Amino acid sequence: MKKLDIRGNEKHFDLTIYFILIIWSLIIIIPVLYVFMTSFASEKEYLTRGFFIIPRDWTMQAYEYLLGNNNFLQSFKNAILITAIGTFISISMTTLMAYGLSKKWLKGRSLMNFMVVFTMLFSGGMIPTYLVVNSLGMIDTFWAIWMTSAIAPFYLIVMRSFFASIPYELEEAARCDGCGEWRMFISIILPLAKAAIATFLLFYMVGYWSTYFSAVLYLNDPSKWPLQVFLRQMLIVNETMEESSVFMDAVVRYTPGAKMAAIVISTLPMMLIYPFVQKHFNKGMLLGSVKG
Repeated sequence: MKKLDIRGNEKHFDLTIYFILIIWSLIIIIPVLYVFMTSFASEKEYLTRGFFIIPRDWTMQAYEYLLGNNNFLQSFKNAILITAIGTFISISMTTLMAYGLSKKWLKGRSLMNFMVVFTMLFSGGMIPTYLVVNSLGMIDTFWAIWMTSAIAPFYLIVMRSFFASIPYELEEAARCDGCGEWRMFISIILPLAKAAIATFLLFYMVGYWSTYFSAVLYLNDPSKWPLQVFLRQMLIVNETMEESSVFMDAVVRYTPGAKMAAIVISTLPMMLIYPFVQKHFNKGMLLGSVKG
């Protein structure tokens, strides 16, 4: 009988994995690199050369134009405001509710947990939700976006499972030392949940930063539109709809480089924030996955 060449098989397997990863990396990186480099190219070069990675004539005109465009700057400020306040509201409400639902002694805990799971399976629908938001007087305000996206049920369930996995003896020891519920939650529980909070903080931030449909649905004032709505006006809306939007008078003047520059600028905030929470990301994704 021939002996199996285990080391040789492992080497071939590793080479295959590396080859697949390299191909997938190129598929992901090349379009991103193309968008980034094209933002520094002139309109003439973009239209005449076709596909290219490194521009021949470097220019900053696209970025200068965007940074001098009041509509773009206003939408960028709106996106920052929506993301900052919305993330704070969501992570605060999710953490507090998850901590409460993790307590077995809480009366009505099973019913509230069922209601959370129920919202994952069934939605009120777009029109009923709009009617509720309208009846509360939140139309054309950022509160319509914040309140309709305040808590993600899945994030809440994972966070609840993590809090439930914390040994009860730790809380008993804190109470024996004179800790109240709030002090124990802030000084003991939250530091232990740092990885989970950082993970869902990133998820909420990306969600609010990418807000589009809710903004179109609830915000009628163009001066309150976030960045994603502005990008749609720039990249997608047909020039024949020029008179139907406040932004359309500027869209026809946007060069391909300006469009690419807008995409680059819109992705920068999340790219800059991610490295600070990346070390908690992998650990946070596994928290609460063992105990349901």
